[in-house]
Order: sequence, then C-alpha cells, then structure tokens
Amino acid sequence: MPRTLWIPTENADYQYLETLCRNRTKRQREREFFVEGVRAINLALHHGWPITAFAYAPERRLSDWARGILARSTAAIHAELPAHLMEQLSQKEEASELLAVVAMPDDTLDTITIGAVPLVLVFDRPVSPGNLGTLIRSADAFGADGVIITGHSCDLYDPETIRASTGSLFAVPSVRLPSHMVLLPWLAQLRAAHPLLQVVATDEHGERDAQRHDFTLPTVLLLGNETWGLSAAYRELADTSVRIPIGGDASSLNVAVAGSILLYEVTRQRANAITLPQ
Repeated sequence: MPRTLWIPTENADYQYLETLCRNRTKRQREREFFVEGVRAINLALHHGWPITAFAYAPERRLSDWARGILARSTAAIHAELPAHLMEQLSQKEEASELLAVVAMPDDTLDTITIGAVPLVLVFDRPVSPGNLGTLIRSADAFGADGVIITGHSCDLYDPETIRASTGSLFAVPSVRLPSHMVLLPWLAQLRAAHPLLQVVATDEHGERDAQRHDFTLPTVLLLGNETWGLSAAYRELADTSVRIPIGGDASSLNVAVAGSILLYEVTRQRANAITLPQ
C-alpha cells in the first residue's frame, strides 16, 4: 500500500523531486529519474519499469486515467503537492496531472535481447538529448534490438531525452558504456553467434550509398558525435561504411535524421528480402 506524503512547500521532499528533474548528478547518484506524460508513464508501466513514486495535486480533478493509475499503483510513495508546485515541477506548458519517479536499470548489455537477424544501434558520444531520444524512438519504430551509447555523452535519462523518445525509452533496451572498449567482448560474442555480422559505420564520405549496401545481414550500425562524427577507434572497428546521398545546399544531415533514414533502409530491405549486388 503506497504511503501518502503531503508536500506543502518547497521543502526537502520537494527539492528531491526537483533535482531529479534538473540535476544529472543527482539522478545518477540516486538511480532514479523523472517521467511525465500519459504515453511515457503508460509505456513505463507496460514494460515493467519500477515506479517508486507518483506525484499529483489533489486539489485538481484527476482524469479517469490518472485515478486508475493511482488505484493500481505499487509505488512506495504517493506525493501530494499544491497545484503551483506541480506546475513548477512539470516541464510542459500545461502541467501534467501525474508525474512519476522511476528507478534506473543497471547498464548491462544483457538487457539487449538479440533477434534472429540482429540490428543494434551504437551512438558514439551523443551531445543532444533531443537527438538521442529521437534515435531511440526510431530504433523502436524500425525494430532495433537495442541502443548502445558510448563515451562521455548527454544523459539518457534527461527529461528532454525521454520526451523526444515519446516513451520509446521504456520499450527499447538502451545501455550506457564508458567507452568502445567495454563493447568489444560483447561484440565478439555476437559475431561468434552470428558469423555474418557486419559492423557498419555511417559517414558522409562512406564507401557506398546506403541503398546499395546489403542490410539483410546481421548488423551493428555505428553513428558518431554530432560535431566530430565517429571516433578513430570506431572507424577502425567498422567492417565498412555507408553514406546517404544528399543534394541541395545542405552539407550534411542531422544525426537523428540520418540514423532514422538508415534504420528505415534496414527495415525496408529486410521486409522485401532484398539482396544487393556487391
């Protein structure tokens, strides 16, 4: 049975919730993060993520959805706040009626369940939470087995990342690793299980156009930092590289756009069982 906690002012309990919204170091230390929005909360519950607390304003009339969530809640705490404090916590123009505190999972590659024909996205040192969230959303839409983030990067659990993913963060296993070195043993195991596995780097000067590359094979797709692209270590690790042909005056594509196009191309080829000439 959840414990009801009344938070009337910006006291220590409120400050804890507020720092989970805005402080990456606090999130990481406490292993909890903040979620708002109907779709995101629904997906967190659907995929079994542990919710430790819900926050809401009892003076507001809650919807049937919110009342149902609270009635079925297994969270330890139901925090009740005045409406103006809920508005301060919310990062939407119109404050959400329900906010959730969710426990972070461990960053382990074991959470990624590999399908019959693997497709894994590796994002090297992403800077923008919006780009990271968008790529997780695309990975969900196009059936990737998981997303791996390596190196010093933006926060996977930043509220902007979660918003940009539209809740897909809870559907696609997403793992943070300190460097590509930690990835190597797992990659070797994956290659042993799938001998045809290819590690494909994305680069505006890639060896071939993406639509002419065979993505029906098991694939690990590498995407680089928004400013500097892939590190030299990843370029050396890749079996090949692909480019997306573009025209007009654009010099390059946004990394989230490029990654989404490539994920679609993988799905398109696999759906049509395309085998392209080498």
